[in-house]
Amino acid sequence: MRRIWPPGDDTELDDLALEKLYEFPSRERWVAVNYVSSADGAVTVDGLSAGLTNTADQRVFRLGRDLSDVVLVGAGTAVREGFEGFRADALMTERRQRHGLSDGPPPIAVVTSGPSLVPDAPVLSAPSAQTIVLTCDAAPLPSRKAWAAAGAQVEIVGDSTVDLHYGMEVLQRMGFARIDCDGGPMLFGSLLASRLVDELRLTISPMLTAGTAGRIARSAQLDPASLDLASTLVDGDTLLLRYLVRR
Repeated sequence: MRRIWPPGDDTELDDLALEKLYEFPSRERWVAVNYVSSADGAVTVDGLSAGLTNTADQRVFRLGRDLSDVVLVGAGTAVREGFEGFRADALMTERRQRHGLSDGPPPIAVVTSGPSLVPDAPVLSAPSAQTIVLTCDAAPLPSRKAWAAAGAQVEIVGDSTVDLHYGMEVLQRMGFARIDCDGGPMLFGSLLASRLVDELRLTISPMLTAGTAGRIARSAQLDPASLDLASTLVDGDTLLLRYLVRR
């Protein structure tokens, strides 16, 4: 994997160099969103992102997980992708210790208004880390009780819908300032609409898929967010981009 922007030493980047590039900045809160898409903009193949990812994408994807305080994910994506959370292997443990992070894998925060998060979802039934559910008062009470019975910490952060500003404040009060978002498109779109995204980490997979797959963000129309290119890496035919959202 080589860095081609900003211009510099055109050599292979080792794990420490990648960590330096993808570490979260030292500030009060930082929300980084991870995505992989095909060259023609598709975010799934046959409904799942697994058909697009590759070794290069997984290498930078796990940096977000390993170096974050919490991983944020939409309930629909968590259920559809069979999201189970993470187990702390030797690399994760060593990385987190060096960066002064908590022992073990980062907690998972699942965003849902209710129906999309079934009680037996893997993110609830087979977590290897703490699971937090960010939901709203309109979510059915039986669902909230079922999530809690499955071991999740349920936080009400809104009335009829999830208030993402409030949700991020709750996570921050819990000590989770470095927030790594793993999708999906509805959550990304809502975060953008709320002006909560600081960074986009986008992998362009060398594939053309056509079809009807969606985009990386979906929401009501919003004012376009301008981006500053922070870094560009190449690995074979794969392009890995980091953009900072311009304030």
